[in-house]
Amino acid sequence: MFPLPGLIVTRFDLTIIGLGYVGMPLAKEATAAGLTVAGLDVDPRKVDALNAGRSYIDDLTDADLDGMIGSGFTATLDPSVLSESATIVICVPTPLDEDHRPDLSAVEGATATVAAHLRSGTLVVLESTTWPGTTDEVARPILEKSGLVAGADFHLAFSPERIDPGNTKYGLRNTPKVVGGFTPACRERAEAFYSQFIERVVPVSGTREAEMAKLLENTYRHVNIALVNEMAIFCDELGVDLWESIEAAATKPFGFQKFLPGPGVGGHCIPVDPSYLSYTVRKLGYPFRFVELAQEINERMPSYVVARVQRLLNRHRKPVNGSKVLLLGVTYKPDIADERETPAIPVAEALLDLGADLSFCDPHVREWSVEGTPVARKDDLATAIAEADVTVLLQQHSAFDLELIERQGVLVLDTRGVLATSERVERL
Repeated sequence: MFPLPGLIVTRFDLTIIGLGYVGMPLAKEATAAGLTVAGLDVDPRKVDALNAGRSYIDDLTDADLDGMIGSGFTATLDPSVLSESATIVICVPTPLDEDHRPDLSAVEGATATVAAHLRSGTLVVLESTTWPGTTDEVARPILEKSGLVAGADFHLAFSPERIDPGNTKYGLRNTPKVVGGFTPACRERAEAFYSQFIERVVPVSGTREAEMAKLLENTYRHVNIALVNEMAIFCDELGVDLWESIEAAATKPFGFQKFLPGPGVGGHCIPVDPSYLSYTVRKLGYPFRFVELAQEINERMPSYVVARVQRLLNRHRKPVNGSKVLLLGVTYKPDIADERETPAIPVAEALLDLGADLSFCDPHVREWSVEGTPVARKDDLATAIAEADVTVLLQQHSAFDLELIERQGVLVLDTRGVLATSERVERL
C-alpha cells in the first residue's frame, strides 16, 4: 500500500513535536492503542515534568501520565529520536505576530529539525493550524532539503487538530479526524496511522482542503460570536433581554445554532485562526470583510465590559478609581486552567488604568499578573464578594456558587448570562 523505498526498522511508532494541549492528548491516545511514543520539546521544564509523571495539561491527569510512562512513553529534548520514528507529527504553536500576521517560526523550526533527521519511508504530519498552502509551500521545501522527495521518499500530510480543552464529551478518539495528503498515497498512509486510535477518519483530496477546513470551522464560530456580541450592545440600549431572545430562538429545531455573547473571545483558535484565513485572502488582493469586522467587534468587547462596570458603579455614585473590583474567572474557558488569549487580560488592564483596586478569584489559577503587575488572589468566594464594590463574572466555573454571588454581591455584572438579574445584578 505504501510503495516507498528504504523503509527502516524504527524504535518509535510515533514522535510528537510540541508537548502542549494538542500534542499530549495525541500521545495519550496513541500510547493507549499500543503505539510506542516519544515526545519532543524544546522546553526542559515540560520534559522534566512529564518524565516525572507531573501533568500540566487540564485533560491529562498524573494518573494518565503514569500509565503512559508505564507503556513506554518518554519525553525528550534530543531530536535524534526523529530518525528512529515511523511517524512524526508536528503540534507546535502558530500564533500571530505584533501586526496580526501569521507567525510560522515554530513550524519552520520544527520542520527544519525533522529534515535534519528525516529517513526514507517516514510519515510526517503537520497538525498546527495555518493558512492553506503551508504544508506544500512552507513545510515541504524545508523537508526536501534533506534530499528526500515528498510522495516519493517520504509521506507528507496535514491533519488539523480539533482539541477542545475541558470537553468531557468529545475528545481526540471520538472526534472525527480530517486528513489531507500531499499525494493520494500520503493520504492513505496518514489515514491508516490515525485509524489506529481515532474512531472516524475523514479523508479530503489534499492538504489545502484540510488546512481550510480548520480555518472554516473557527471562522464560522468567530463571526457568529461577533454577531451576538454586537447585538448585546444595542439590545442593552433597546431594553431587550438578548439572553432570553437567544433561548427563545434556540427552540427552533432547524436553521438556528445558539451562540452566546461574552466579554471577548479567548484560547488559541477563535482569536487567531480567522486571521490566518484573512491573511490568505489579502494575499489574493481582496479584503475579507466578514472576518475583519468580526475581529473588530470581538476585540472591543473587553472595553464594553469595562464601560458597563463604570455605568454600574456610577449609578450608585461610585467612581472606578479606588473601587474594589473583583474578577471571577480569568481563564478563557470554564473549568480549565488555560489562560491563552483570555479576555480577562484586556478587561483587567483597562480597569487598572482607571485606578480600580483589582482582585481575582479563580479555583484554577494560583497566581495572575497583568502587564507585569501581580493581581491579588482571593481564596474565599463569599468574603471576596462581600468586600467588593463590584463583582464581574467573566467565567462561569462550576466551582462558583451562583446563588451565593446573586445573594451576597453588592453589585454584579454577569458577562455569561448565568445569574438572575435584580437591582444589584446586571447581565451583559
